[in-house]
Amino acid sequence: MSDAEKRVLPVANLREFFRDTLHGALLRQHLSVEDQTEHYVVNLLTLFARSEALYESTPDGLRLKPLVAMLCEALEAAPGTAERHRYLQRLGDVSLFIAGFFAQSFATKLIDIDYHIAMGGRAYGALAQSASRGRGHVLAAVFAELSAKFQPMVDALNEVSESSGAQSDRDILRLYEIWLKTGSARCYTQLKRCGVDPITAGGTAFTH
Repeated sequence: MSDAEKRVLPVANLREFFRDTLHGALLRQHLSVEDQTEHYVVNLLTLFARSEALYESTPDGLRLKPLVAMLCEALEAAPGTAERHRYLQRLGDVSLFIAGFFAQSFATKLIDIDYHIAMGGRAYGALAQSASRGRGHVLAAVFAELSAKFQPMVDALNEVSESSGAQSDRDILRLYEIWLKTGSARCYTQLKRCGVDPITAGGTAFTH
């Protein structure tokens, strides 16, 4: 069980927990989103708190399908169909959740957080364009905002998922790595609080 799951499971009402913590994170990070977008993300977090909703059943048990496989499914579906819409939405949703809640775990993997951000942002962008032409036009603005603000929303979800404990040297190095890859404003602020002055060239300058 992950640290995030340990913090969330004892809460009596998950939806209220995610609503309050996400709203607080958005305020602290000065990220303004429409109410419908915030509501969408709260519902997404509540849904994926159940492992059977995030993972897919395979002969080897519950597994997370690779993002590239989700993208292939979306591309193989006929343009403008409900099937393609569903695959793209799944790709965007999973990318956002994984990047938001498991950013630190990417440090030992070949595929890093910037890959998830790129895949998710593009999926939501494609959804926004197709939804504006079909019956799902109500969600077009939500998908467009999530596409445009994917990285800042990931930062907000990082805050929701993390505890407020002290950073280890490894954590600080990982923050710096994420900042280099994504330009995360939250990582930059955290590095400054740790006494690190992040720069794009010449390594890391420690201010203390």
